[in-house]
Amino acid sequence: MIPRYTTPEMGTLWSDQHKYATWLKVELAVCEVLSERGEIPSEALDTIKSSAAFSVDRIEEIEHTTRHDVVAFLTNVAEHTGPDSRFIHMGMTSSDLLDTSQALLCVEAGEIIQRRLQDFYQALRTKAVEHKYTWQIGRSHGVHAEPITFGLKMALWAEEVGRSIKRWDRALEEIAVGKISGAVGTFAHLDPDVETQVCRNLGLQPAPVSNQVVQRDRHANYLSTLAILGATLEKIALEIRHLQRTEVREAEEPFRKGQKGSSAMPHKRNPILTEQVCGMARLLRTNALAAVENVALWHERDISHSSVERIILPDSTTLTDYLLGKMTRLISGLVVYPERMLANLNLTGGLIFSQKVLLALIESGQTREDAYTLVQRHAMDVWEHGGDFRQKLAGDPKITSKLTEQKLADCFGYDNLKVNIDHIFKRIGL
Repeated sequence: MIPRYTTPEMGTLWSDQHKYATWLKVELAVCEVLSERGEIPSEALDTIKSSAAFSVDRIEEIEHTTRHDVVAFLTNVAEHTGPDSRFIHMGMTSSDLLDTSQALLCVEAGEIIQRRLQDFYQALRTKAVEHKYTWQIGRSHGVHAEPITFGLKMALWAEEVGRSIKRWDRALEEIAVGKISGAVGTFAHLDPDVETQVCRNLGLQPAPVSNQVVQRDRHANYLSTLAILGATLEKIALEIRHLQRTEVREAEEPFRKGQKGSSAMPHKRNPILTEQVCGMARLLRTNALAAVENVALWHERDISHSSVERIILPDSTTLTDYLLGKMTRLISGLVVYPERMLANLNLTGGLIFSQKVLLALIESGQTREDAYTLVQRHAMDVWEHGGDFRQKLAGDPKITSKLTEQKLADCFGYDNLKVNIDHIFKRIGL
C-alpha cells in the first residue's frame, strides 16, 4: 500500500508495469541505434516499434517456467512482435538491460525527491523569516544556555537541507549511468559507440568501464545520501518532539479537530508524526548499509545485489518522498508558542546572562579565574535556591566595585543580539 503522502509519480514509478515499460524503452533505444548503423533492417525496426508490447501477467506466467525475468520479458515481447523480435536484445546481456533501466528509474525517483526537497527547504526558510525575532532559550546538553531565536533554529535546519539538495544533485549525476557492454564488459558483440549513443539518447552517461554490471558504489552513494537526508529529518523531528514535551511546550505538531492522542487519556496530544519520522529514518540508514554491502561482488558479477536492490531502491525512495511530504506539512503548520518561549527564557532568574557578566568583569580588569569563581558562586546560589541573579550580583560589593549599575544592567537582555541575527540571515540570503 502506498503511503498517502507519497506523490502519484512515486506511487507508480516502481510498479511492475512501469518497470517493464522502462525495459522496453531501453531495448527499443538499442534497436534504433543498431538500425541507424545498418545492423537492423529499417522495416524490422518499424515492426518492432509498432508492435512490441508486454503483459505483466503473461511475463509472470512465463517466468514461473523460465525462472528468469529478462528471458520471460523478452519471450512475451516476442509473442507480440513476431519474427523481427530476433533483433531485440541482440548482443546484449541481462545486466545491460537491467542496470540501464534501473538508472532511468533511479533518476525518475530522484527528480521527484528533488522537488520535495525544494518544497521542504522553502518551508523552513519561510518559517525562519516568520520567527526571526521570536526569542527562545538555546540549550546545550538539554540545559538552558543562552538566548537564540526560533527563526535561527529554522535557518540552521534550512541550510542543512540545502546541503542535502546539493548532495542529492551529485548523487543523481553519479547514478545516471548506463552500460551496453555485454556479458563481462568487453563489448565483444556490440561496438562501444552503440553504448555511447544509446545512453545519450536515454539521457544517461555510459559507464567509462564496466564488467557485467554498473559498479555498485554508485548505488551505495545514492542510498547513503538518502540516509544522510533521513538523519537530518530525524534531527528536526527529534527537536520538535522535545519542544512539544509538556514541561517545555514551545512548539508542537498541528492537532486537528477530531484527532485523538490516546485511547485511555482524552487530554493527550502526542507527537506521533515526528515519532514516525524518527523511526522511519532508521530504515533509510539500514538500507544504506545494505547498499554498501552490495559493492563487493564475485569476479565480474554475481546476483547477490539484485534481490536486495529490488527492496531497498523502491523502499528508500518511496520512504524519502513520504517523509519529506510529511515534514513539509508539519513545518508549514507548526504551532509555535512565543509566550511560552519567553516564560522559559526567564525560568532561571537571569542565569542565562552569566557569560555577559563574566566578560564584563574580565574587561574591567579581573582575571578570568577570579571573575568565573565570583559569578559562578552567585549563579549556583540562584540555581539551588532560586531568586533573581541580577539582584544578587548587584548586592555584591566585589561586583559593584567593578561594574556600574548601568554596566551591570547592560549584561541582561537579548535585544542587542538582533544585529548578529540580522547578519546571519543576510549570510544565507534571508
